Amino acid sequence: MRSFLLLSLFITLSLNSIAQTKGIPFGINICGAEFEEKTLPGILNQDYAYPSENDMEYFYQQGFQLMTIPFKWERVQNIPGGDLNQENIDEIRRVLLYCAPRNIKVILTMHNFGRYRIAETDHVVGGKTVTRNHFTDFWMKMARALKDVKNIYGFEIMSEPHDMGEFDWFTTAQEAINGIRTIDKKTAIIISGDNYANAEKWWQYSDVLKNLTDPSNSIIYDAHCYFDKNYSGRYAESYENSGVDEYTGVMRIMPFVRWLKDNNKQGAIGEYGIPDNDLRWLKILDNFLKYLSENNINGSYWAAGSRWDKYPLSVQPIAQEDRPQMEVLLRYKKTNPNPNSSFSFLLPETFLFLPNSTLLPKSKGGVYAPASVEKKLKTSKHN
Repeated sequence: MRSFLLLSLFITLSLNSIAQTKGIPFGINICGAEFEEKTLPGILNQDYAYPSENDMEYFYQQGFQLMTIPFKWERVQNIPGGDLNQENIDEIRRVLLYCAPRNIKVILTMHNFGRYRIAETDHVVGGKTVTRNHFTDFWMKMARALKDVKNIYGFEIMSEPHDMGEFDWFTTAQEAINGIRTIDKKTAIIISGDNYANAEKWWQYSDVLKNLTDPSNSIIYDAHCYFDKNYSGRYAESYENSGVDEYTGVMRIMPFVRWLKDNNKQGAIGEYGIPDNDLRWLKILDNFLKYLSENNINGSYWAAGSRWDKYPLSVQPIAQEDRPQMEVLLRYKKTNPNPNSSFSFLLPETFLFLPNSTLLPKSKGGVYAPASVEKKLKTSKHN
């Protein structure tokens, strides 16, 4: 009997150990290389800078094993179709090589919003000036330049495309995928949603992306989710005036999570963040990350980096003091999948998720309605 109990205990501990290793890492956006976007290409380490060793070491010591590095296309390739800028490539490699022995994976994300800036004019990718071929050319050259590096978690080929007009994001993304796969067949390709990657309106603006094809079957779909009134992440309104409660984050991300499940896709949340000026935001962030963790969806907090100074969303330490948001982030270094959601009471399973629809938050549930009547329903709700 004693032997049986010991065997059972061993099996239980082993299974628990396996379960713990199944999670995927949450990460941090470490910014700086995308700063001063009106000064392009700018001067390295003056107008912009890639993460310092101190920046990366702080989050490594905190236990994070995923870092996202935003950059500007115009700095890494000064002319569309031209050679890559070696100075910037060297800096990207420096970051990657610093992270590699620490078992940190890195996401490289182009922060250009579907555009390339020439002579103070933003040109939408796909037009005559900055073509889809230019975009594909860039990513083929990046894949070739970094092919020997082993700790790249994924290439996010464009963050937050929006208002692409006739130059639809789907076609642009597909051509880039095809080009990358002629060079690199292993690295994940991260596809940001249209309309600034808005998670709540993913069905309305980004449903077509489910038809993207990748011969390596390694696409990760990226949505962004902020909790302020206008979804921008600027948090211009106070907590009281933002119309939120502790479940706002969960409600806003639910449509994207359901889309991933319905279409058998892999996803991540590339940006989310809260200000440090009201501790009530922490509960929203905690519920949000718990919901993602239970659904085995990871993400990268926005943001960190020594150039942020006193930016309210930043988790860069000030005078060696942790920022308030770290209290929550440190609970979620990896996902912890759980088929029994803690938040099932928020949205009945019988609700239908349809294209061109938007989730309208309520205190204990939601209404899923065509986007065309969204404004009318919101108005009637407050009358």
